[in-house]
Amino acid sequence: MNPDTIKTLLLYSLAFNYALLMIWFCVFSLAHDWLYRLHNRWFHFSTEAFDALHYAGMTGYKIGIILLNIAPLVALWLVF
Repeated sequence: MNPDTIKTLLLYSLAFNYALLMIWFCVFSLAHDWLYRLHNRWFHFSTEAFDALHYAGMTGYKIGIILLNIAPLVALWLVF
């Protein structure tokens, strides 16, 4: 596979993943009560635990984006 193709793929993947992260953050911020009620139907936990779970999930997702998209992309830019 051509390095330019891989760079393009990583850029599209980066854009898609950051868009998904922003949507998650916006829904979590703007529709917090609705989202809490929706999840509380199946999983009974406090609001603080719900917030911590979502922040940890967003943090893990962002670290995954950095490790799996940004780092290889920067490495390819430096090499080629």
